[in-house]
Order: sequence, then structure tokens, then C-alpha cells
Amino acid sequence: MKRAPIKSFLFLLFLSWAMVFPVLADEPARNAGAQREGKPNIVWILVDDMSCHFGYQGEQLVKTPHVDQLAREGVIFSNAYATAPVCSAFRSAVITGMYQTTIGAHHHRSSRGELKIHLPEGMQTIPELFRAAGYFTTNANPEGTRPGKEDYNFVYQKADLYDGFDWRKRAPGQPFFAQYQLQGGKLRNVDRWYAEVKVGLKQLVTADEVTLPPYYPDHPVIREDWAAYLNSVSYTDYQVGNILQQLKEENVFDNTVVFFLTDHGISHARGKQFLYEEGVKIPFVVWAPEYLPAGVVRDDLIAQIDLSATSLALAGIEIPKWMQGRPLFGSQAKPRAYVVSARDRCDETVDHIRSIRKGNFKYIRNYLPQRPYLQPCKYKDGKPFMPVLRELNAAGKLNAVQSLHLAETRPEEELYDLTQDPWEIHNLADDPAFKQQVAQMRCLLANWELETDDRGRFPESEAMYDSDMAPYLAKSRKRNPAEAKQLEANINLMKRWRAAGK
Repeated sequence: MKRAPIKSFLFLLFLSWAMVFPVLADEPARNAGAQREGKPNIVWILVDDMSCHFGYQGEQLVKTPHVDQLAREGVIFSNAYATAPVCSAFRSAVITGMYQTTIGAHHHRSSRGELKIHLPEGMQTIPELFRAAGYFTTNANPEGTRPGKEDYNFVYQKADLYDGFDWRKRAPGQPFFAQYQLQGGKLRNVDRWYAEVKVGLKQLVTADEVTLPPYYPDHPVIREDWAAYLNSVSYTDYQVGNILQQLKEENVFDNTVVFFLTDHGISHARGKQFLYEEGVKIPFVVWAPEYLPAGVVRDDLIAQIDLSATSLALAGIEIPKWMQGRPLFGSQAKPRAYVVSARDRCDETVDHIRSIRKGNFKYIRNYLPQRPYLQPCKYKDGKPFMPVLRELNAAGKLNAVQSLHLAETRPEEELYDLTQDPWEIHNLADDPAFKQQVAQMRCLLANWELETDDRGRFPESEAMYDSDMAPYLAKSRKRNPAEAKQLEANINLMKRWRAAGK
């Protein structure tokens, strides 16, 4: 950016302002040149099922020195939101830089049967854009020894996206775009994975140390599960450390931009699959000392699809005009006035929820208010905390706050003041004092749905639903016939409710 001669004091004042608010100003000239000429490597570290429980975020029971270092030396985004609270919808969005609702990939694990979803003509994934720019592209497990999780809800050919799983196989001097997929919160739900956690950590968080959110009952099973989750956070940091060490050993660390984030929140009753903070607010750190100022905390609202556009911008790759993600740095950056998240069908369980955060308020719209929050869902009902919650609720042993999410119906609208009510337990939607706030949020969401062509406005066809349920049922019948019967019962219930207009 050309600057007219000004007094030294004003010039220094401007530079200080630009460092604190990079989203509104050009990067310093040194950084801009490095981005154009240096072709940095881009690394995404994507973690499953984890909310904001890392050391740098104030969680004292975990030990996360590697993530904390990235945060300390990088840029922290303290208000980052997932556009979807479930993995395949999130991943479909992040790999295209598009809202999953715009490209029709909003239903979890869709396009798995005979009926398929295709990206709009001319749209390419982020790895394809990097390959076209001369990058070597990879997707790997935490160890970098085999292909990593993809889970995209549209038709694609893996060979079109990735050159392999090991970026060290690139040509000499070739820049690389590498994704690492970490199990994160899922570590606690798979016995062999959690066995690795217990062996790999010197000290484990125990159930008696845990402080649960106020909307969960203080029960031994829930405490034990939460402790295992926190141990999974610490082990995730160990995996991150191994990835960073490999970059250092190959002498590429200093010319690499590292993005660290999770795909959505913890898999718990109010977390994953729902639009409360526990489900959609995510850690998001960008480490790039050679390209970005260090030690910066950004409080502006961002969506996880901004990862895509930002990665392209830092690599000097033109951002396609169709992309909805926005670059977070430099002259192309455009702040978001609000962020929207969307929950739709998750496996067999049909739902339709939207949320919008603007300022310190969160608005949630329940489009199926006659259904319970915790509808039958084979996946979620298999978690250890679910039988406990249902049993305690049936016995009348939950207090008013703990029973909120066990309600048989929902309000059409929810509004929370996150400054006064960070746990989102005091719904202000019917409070006359907030009538204007609700109306504004309602209007913003309605406009967003039209402007982005939210495909969730229309129910999924029964043919597509049946198509996606067919392979899910077949796999379940093969693995566990008893669970398959429950899945089939859930599917039939979804159809009955739909026929009844519920």
C-alpha cells in the first residue's frame, strides 16, 4: 500500500494500529513480499470433537505446551465458529470455503448411497486450487503414515485432491499443502485409542478434579467421561508436538504457516450436533512468524470457512469469486458483522436449527419445535452420558437448568446474552426488553438464508433420505444386529413425525 509522507509520530501510530487490527489494514510491506515470493508451506491441523479447553484458553487441568506455543507466537482468534456442529458437514464446508448449506452438503453423512451430491460446475476444492498453483498436497493421520479422514458429503476423486499423505515425497523445493486429521475428543470413545492416551501421558486428570458445566448433573459417569475428554486434549497436544517436530527436522518449519483448529465441540449432550457455544465455538490459531505479527489476540467474529480463503491468500493464490470464506489478513480482509451456524440431519436423526451470533448475543431458531432436543439417535445414544441423563430426567433428579436439554419440545426462538450468560441457560427470546434484539436477529438470519441459498429451507427428499440410510443400515446390521433394529426404529419414527408435520 502506498503511503503519502506524514509525520513520524502519525506513521508509527498507524503501524501500531495495523499490527493490532490486521483485518482492516494491509500487512507490513515485508510480510506482503514474503507471501508473494516465498511460497510458504500451508499446514492444517484439524482436530475432531473438541471445544475450547486448551491451556491457552484457560483450562488448567490440561497440559498443552505445543498448542500454547503456537498460540503465544501466533494469532489467536477468540471468537471462531464452526458453520456446522458435525464433522462431514463441517469438512464439506472447509474444503470448499463454502457454507455446507449453499452447496447442499448440510446433512451429515449424505451422498453415501445411490443418490449423489455434486459440487456446482466450476467449483474446486482447496487442495485442487493448491495443486493448480504448483503445491504438493497431502492428507494424513496424526503420525503422517497413512491417509487422513476426509468425510466430504459430495462426489469427488481423492486423486484429484491429494498427491498422497507424506509431504516429504514432494519434488525438491516444491511448496506443500498438508492436512493432518487428529482424533481429538474421539480418543476417549475408542478403547484402543484411549489406551494410548493413558500410556502416553505422565499424569491423568481424574474424575474428582473435574468441574462440569452447570447444565450437566454431577454424576460419576459424566465426571469420568469429562476427565477422559480432558486427557484426550492433552494427548492431542502430544500429537501436535510430533507434527511440529517433523517440520523442524525437515528444515521447513520457519517457512510454514500452521493453522490449528477443531471441527466442532465436544461430543456431549449440548455440544456436538447443537448450536450452543459448546458445540460451535472452536479453537482457531494461526502460527506464521515470518508472515504475521506474533502474540496477537483477535476478538472479531470469524467462520471456519475463512480458513480456506486465508490459506489461499497467504500462499499468493487468487481467491475464487464464488468462495464465501474470507481472508483474515491484509487488504482483502473484510470483517464479519455476524456468524451463522447450521445443524441439519445427523445420521438418521432429522433436524433443522440455525444460529446467528452478532456482538455478544446468540440467536437460535428451532424450525422443528415440536421435537425434543435429544431425539433418538443411534450414534449419540451410544455415548456413556446419554443413558445417565435420560434415567436421571425420568426420575425427576435433574434441576431446572440440567433438564433444559431433555425437554420434549423446544421454543421456536432462543436468545442469549453471552456476556451475562456464557452457559446459555437463560432464554431471553420472550422477554419484552429484548423484543427489538430478537426481531433484528430474526431478520438477519432470514436474509442470510436467502442470500446464501440455504438448502436447508426445504426438507430433504424421502428418496435421498432412504438412499443415505440404506448403506448405514446395511453396515449396522453387519456389525451389530441389535443396534440395527434400534436404528431402523429411529428411521421409522423420523418418517412418522414428518408425516404428522412434527
